Amino acid sequence: MSNTRAKKSDARQRIVETAERLFYAEGVRAVGIDRIIAEASVAKMTLYNHFASKDDLILAVLKYRETQFDATFEKSIERHHRKGMDKLEAFFAALKDWFKSSGFRGCSFINARIELADASHPASEFSAEHKERFHEMLKEIVIETAGTQVAATVTPAICLMVEGAIVTAVMEQSPKSADVAKTAAFALVADVTN
Repeated sequence: MSNTRAKKSDARQRIVETAERLFYAEGVRAVGIDRIIAEASVAKMTLYNHFASKDDLILAVLKYRETQFDATFEKSIERHHRKGMDKLEAFFAALKDWFKSSGFRGCSFINARIELADASHPASEFSAEHKERFHEMLKEIVIETAGTQVAATVTPAICLMVEGAIVTAVMEQSPKSADVAKTAAFALVADVTN
């Protein structure tokens, strides 16, 4: 890779990482392009060479966030699973870890979808697709824990519990909603299994 390409790649990555940090902490609409440029230490032209608009940057940030968050969340699930928890228990332990993490401000995808308000905005559409992928991952965990039949019945409700737990954790500034969702999810699984 040439030095010029490496510099462009480094600059793009700095822009995305800076925007991701700022958007998550303050919101996609509250943070302006000039602030991102200043904190990423790039020229305005550099940003616009990589992203035609702020909307393009928002979409790139959400794609980056999905990759980073999913990898971290999966590692957390695996860490708890190796400690002897079944996969569904490990999922809720990872959820609680996330709620307790420094700077937790909820789900970037829920937040962006709400802030953008336009369901047809590419970042809104990506956020909805992310939720579908996240719910599919949770369904696979429920299948592994309780079987296919149970998963088909309970996964939509467990997904709602998880989404509610995320919002509640933000509203109450407490990780306790992960435990409430876990208890409800296991009660639902047990009810359907019996």
